[in-house]
Amino acid sequence: MKPEKLAQAAKKAAHIIAHTPTEQKDKALLALGQLIGEKKAYLLLENKKDIEAAQKAGLAGSLIDRLRIDEKVIHDMQASIRDVVNLADPVGEIVKVWRRPNGLQVGRMRIPIGVIFVIFESRPNVTIEAFSLCLKSGNCVILKGGSEAGNSNRALFTLITEALREVGISKEIAHLVDVKDRSYIYDLLKLEEYIDLVIPRGGEELLRSVVEHSRIPVLKHYKGVCHIFVDESADFPMAYEVCLNAKAQKPATCNAMETLLVHESIAQNFLPEMTKRLKKSGVRLKGCRKTVQIVKNIDLAQEEDWHEEYLDLVLSIRVVKDMDEAIAHIRTYGSNHTDAIVTGDYQRAWRFLREVNSSLVLVNASTRLNDGFQLGLGAEMGISTTKLHAFGPMGLEELTVTKFIAFGEGQLRA
Repeated sequence: MKPEKLAQAAKKAAHIIAHTPTEQKDKALLALGQLIGEKKAYLLLENKKDIEAAQKAGLAGSLIDRLRIDEKVIHDMQASIRDVVNLADPVGEIVKVWRRPNGLQVGRMRIPIGVIFVIFESRPNVTIEAFSLCLKSGNCVILKGGSEAGNSNRALFTLITEALREVGISKEIAHLVDVKDRSYIYDLLKLEEYIDLVIPRGGEELLRSVVEHSRIPVLKHYKGVCHIFVDESADFPMAYEVCLNAKAQKPATCNAMETLLVHESIAQNFLPEMTKRLKKSGVRLKGCRKTVQIVKNIDLAQEEDWHEEYLDLVLSIRVVKDMDEAIAHIRTYGSNHTDAIVTGDYQRAWRFLREVNSSLVLVNASTRLNDGFQLGLGAEMGISTTKLHAFGPMGLEELTVTKFIAFGEGQLRA
């Protein structure tokens, strides 16, 4: 199907799904979850083809791991679907009502965005996550996964169309772009009259390419340069655990810590044990001049390192003289993604929360918690680091916008 025909079909179906009852949407999701379990052997077989092709092509082990569908991934996909089913349907919710002096009642109602184009790399389970969230929030979805997961994505999409057929929802509300030609994608990105939002999920190169070619609003999330500031009043045992989890628990994620900032008054006592634990977990360290004087056998950090999203077991460390310098560093090098402070001082905690304007700011907790599931949103479509129209993890509510509604009794404008 030509790009324009596909986008037109999605736009036409957007009205259908926007007004589909919650019960019918939930039935489709439950049917999909059941099919994933029943067709597990089929999914594993198709995924095996992708894994073998990736191994033959010499893809890195970490990328192959992201491609893999196994028993745990099957279970997680089913769990994410159940989570979305259990969430309240945001469509039609009245979020605020107020009365004007002339008696006019004004309110805001949640409505779907319309047609959402999701472009993603590697992880085939995004097919299920994106579809589930778009369906429940009343949006049409166009899915474009990476070619390296082609067999897996096609298999999952086959189950999506079967689930929709079972409950009588038009298959036109979901489309899979199954082409390798980039010009096809670029043509879709020009169709602003049919597609309302583009959500790219992948590396910085993918995001910048989408932004460069799109005439449609794009949910931007270029980098996750996340920081933890260990304040002078921090509880050391807590700080050790929080920082280690933030860096080493899953380093190839956008919410992993990339730079550790330490107050100079505690650096001599805190850093030796902290770096020992990090090294034991395989983390390679780079430090400022003050850091390398305290901790031996680590690399001297360069200016470009403070900007770096490593997505690996690598960490930059800087000793700062106070909170002002820590916040200034985050403002200079951060990416508005996730930043945290470890402190025992209530007032300083609140100052950090007020003055650091990332999509999630934490006190005494790991940056790895910036995630839709962890924050109680259910599955997420991605994390927005721009402030229009959503900021932070995009769950169901963030896949809607609000329109104004008004109730009158014959009011006129004077």
